[in-house]
Amino acid sequence: MTAMSDAALRILTRIKHPHDVAGLSAEERTVLAEEIRQVIIGTVSMNGGHLAPSLGVVELTLALLAAFDPGHDKLVWDVGHQAYAYKILTGRQEEFHTLRTMGGVSGFPRPAESPFDHFGVGHSSTSISAALGLAMARDRKGEDHDVIAIIGDGSMTAGLAYEGLNQAGGWGGRLIVVLNDNEMSISKNVGALSLFLSRKLNQRWVKRLKKDMESWIGSLPYGGDLMGYVRRGEESFKSFFTPGMLFEAFRFNYLGPIDGHNTERLIEVFKEVKDIEGPVLVHVLTKKGRGYEPAESNPTYFHGVGCFEPETGLVEKAGVCPPSYTQVFGEALLAAAKADKRVMAITAAMPEGTGVSQFATELPDQFVDVGICEQHAVTFAAGLAMAGFRPVVAIYSTFLQRSYDQIVHDVCLQDLPVVFCLDRAGLVGEDGATHHGAFDISYLRHIPNLVCMAPGNEAELPAMLATALAHPGATAIRYPRGAGVGLPVPDKAEPLPIGQGKLVREGCDGLVVAIGSRVMPAVAAADALAARTGRQVAVFNARFIKPLPLAQLLELAKTHKRWLTVEENVLEGGFGSAVVEAMSDAGALADLTIKRLGLPDGFVEHGSQKALRALCGIDQPGIEAALAGLLQL
Repeated sequence: MTAMSDAALRILTRIKHPHDVAGLSAEERTVLAEEIRQVIIGTVSMNGGHLAPSLGVVELTLALLAAFDPGHDKLVWDVGHQAYAYKILTGRQEEFHTLRTMGGVSGFPRPAESPFDHFGVGHSSTSISAALGLAMARDRKGEDHDVIAIIGDGSMTAGLAYEGLNQAGGWGGRLIVVLNDNEMSISKNVGALSLFLSRKLNQRWVKRLKKDMESWIGSLPYGGDLMGYVRRGEESFKSFFTPGMLFEAFRFNYLGPIDGHNTERLIEVFKEVKDIEGPVLVHVLTKKGRGYEPAESNPTYFHGVGCFEPETGLVEKAGVCPPSYTQVFGEALLAAAKADKRVMAITAAMPEGTGVSQFATELPDQFVDVGICEQHAVTFAAGLAMAGFRPVVAIYSTFLQRSYDQIVHDVCLQDLPVVFCLDRAGLVGEDGATHHGAFDISYLRHIPNLVCMAPGNEAELPAMLATALAHPGATAIRYPRGAGVGLPVPDKAEPLPIGQGKLVREGCDGLVVAIGSRVMPAVAAADALAARTGRQVAVFNARFIKPLPLAQLLELAKTHKRWLTVEENVLEGGFGSAVVEAMSDAGALADLTIKRLGLPDGFVEHGSQKALRALCGIDQPGIEAALAGLLQL
């Protein structure tokens, strides 16, 4: 235990199995909720993680475990960054202090980690579809257990959630969906649906109408029984005016809204829904960051946070760091948009994470947050581009995967000038396999009419954005999570010649062809090798993945016969593969020895970026070792 001593955790230490929660008294569950919060706060303050989402669902988690048996029933958490309390209560409390560390507890549900994690998650809006599959499989196999999907209102902005609802309503079998409504995803939710879900019924006429209807129902024969049904979902009267209408249209039985921090009421409702035939949606209202004032006051910041001081919520500054790639991108995009009103910034529920929050403040008419709708974001951008605008779509690499067909069909096939800015390309660290941007080079470089770039340092990023905005077709820029190397960023960005790289280190004994985040470590590796052995290796910053700087590479092939390609992407179909293909097609491959260095053909687990890069052999020592092997030293 990291946050409190075992003695202080007088209830939590008694929980040896999830079903122990059901045997507690109401008072004990109240104490347990606070103990769980202290453990989560203490652990996240040291390891970083998704604090506010998990604090907001502690009582909901207790109620679920009191009403259902995760050893028998199937609980599917959407995204899963709110499942810390669930992990603690399902056999992982002793290991919880290892959260998000290499070899430790994952920040997301993983079936390989626990039999109580019934479906692996990390991306948004998958829970209803997955739970529906589990429920239909249950019926086909003649089994008898409940299947529960727990989904946030932010995830309900994505079309995938409604595809699942649509099929489930048409199917009509037993499925329970718990809508955790805190009016937020990461940032404040946007769009008409969010407004619909968060409508407040505090108008005087609504209260008066409710009172009149209750009096009228009470005067009817069996009115007392009727009122019992009306109150079953805690003010289910509201369903006439709020989301009940929507979910009833999907043929779901709707209960709510219900106070998501009233554990005992939630337990009553969950026990009731077990006896309802057909699909049921329970609408629960929670507060993100509940029980920790800094997170309640700033839930966006504490959605995913690094290390902080638990008593104050203040982040401990380790010293002055260079600006992050995200920050450099945001400032460059803002400057470009001020100079050209056609430039539009588009993000999918992540203005802070993608660096465009200041853009949204200063240029609100040129900014659109579409919600968790990556497919829509891309096609929406295509429509803007068709009408003469210059849309810039800022989405994490791992999330852009969700819009692959739209990139191909709606943007590149029509040769439209949409700019894709892929933050968190490469290994992101503690969020792990679901969030690594490990595949974007492979899934983008083969698409016609798409120029792909990656800056070798933060100073090149504004120039690449300028290149993209000046190009008449589609472009993609990938850049890593974290701080740059400390190079000065020019005040005015000039476009780069497309398909040209830069030789950043001279050498005659070998050649490193590097892309993106691996350029500077490659230079450091070559310097270290020279100091240790006297062998001089050249380093070429390709800058462009597509089109490759082919003419320059062919010239280098005349003088350098031993090559090492380095990238922070999977090797399969990646940058190194593109170099080998190009040399083969040009007839130059026979005279070259090329070794490729990149991410393995597998899913890299969670850990710090530094540790994971070392594990994959793409850090400076790893590159140096690969060079030594290439040169047979």
